[in-house]
Amino acid sequence: MILVVGSTGSLGGMITRQLLAQGKSVRILVRPSSSYQALVDLGAQPVIGDLKDRPSLDAACQGISTVITTATATQRGGEDTIDSVDLHGNANLIEAARAAGVGQFIFTSGPSPDVNSPVPLVRAKSLTEEHLKSSGMGYTILWPNVFMGVWFGVVIGLALQNRQPVTLVGQGDKRHSFVADPDVAAFAVAAVDHPAAMNQSIPIGGPEPLSWLDVFRIAGDVLGMPLEIRRIPPTEPIPFVPVAAGMGMSGLMALMDTYETPMEMSGIAQTYGVRLTSAQEFLRGMLSGAAH
Repeated sequence: MILVVGSTGSLGGMITRQLLAQGKSVRILVRPSSSYQALVDLGAQPVIGDLKDRPSLDAACQGISTVITTATATQRGGEDTIDSVDLHGNANLIEAARAAGVGQFIFTSGPSPDVNSPVPLVRAKSLTEEHLKSSGMGYTILWPNVFMGVWFGVVIGLALQNRQPVTLVGQGDKRHSFVADPDVAAFAVAAVDHPAAMNQSIPIGGPEPLSWLDVFRIAGDVLGMPLEIRRIPPTEPIPFVPVAAGMGMSGLMALMDTYETPMEMSGIAQTYGVRLTSAQEFLRGMLSGAAH
C-alpha cells in the first residue's frame, strides 16, 4: 500500500492518478474540507489526517510500504505555514513513517537545497531532507526544476486570458530546465521500489534548457503570433496574481535571471522510463483554443 500526502494538490493528484492507473493500492491523506471524492471514485482509500496532527499520521502510515509526499503550505493560509507544514509537518510525517516501518519515503523537494538559505521554503525543505536521510528509512528525494505548469500558466496563460502582454523581470536570457508537471509525477511513480532510486536524490528537468525569451518565442510560434512583452522591476507584482503571491513570483523571476540551471536528463529519463515533455508540446496543450 502506498500513502500519498498532498493528493488533493495538482502534483499529488497526478501522482495518485498515475499510481491507480497502474493498479497500485493507494491510500490518500485528506482533510475533511478537501475535495477528494474524484480520487476515491478511481479507487483511492481516503484517511483523515493532517501533517500538524502526529497521531493522525501514525494511523495513516499503518500498513504502508511507501510514502510519497508533495504537501506544502505555499498555497494555503491560516495555521498552515512553511514552519508548521513544510518543516514541522514533514518532520511529523517522517517520524510516523519510521515508527510504522515504512520501507521507502519519497519526498518532493526543490533544486539547490541549502539549510542556511534565507528563503524559508528552501530552508524547510533542506532541513527535511537532512531529517529524512538520518531517519534510517530508505529514501528518495526529488529535485524538480522550474515547473512549466505553474510558471507558464501564471506568466503566459493569465496574460493571454486578460489580453495583456506577458511579464518579464530582468533580461530573461538565462536558461533553465523547465519541466512539465506530469513528468515530475512520472518520476515519483517510477521511483517506487526502483533499485536506482533507493537512498538517492534525483534531479528532474525538461529535455532542453530554455530562457524566458525562448519560452515566449515558442509560445508565439504555437499561437501563430509573437507575444508582446512587458518588463517590470522585481519591486512590482506580476499582474493578475494576488499581490503577495505576485510579488513572490516577481522576486523569483528576478532571481532566475541571475543564474542558469541546464540539466542533462537523457540518462536519468532512460533509467526511470520517463518520456520528457518539451516546452513546445506543453504550450501547445496549454494554449489550445487560445485566440489567434
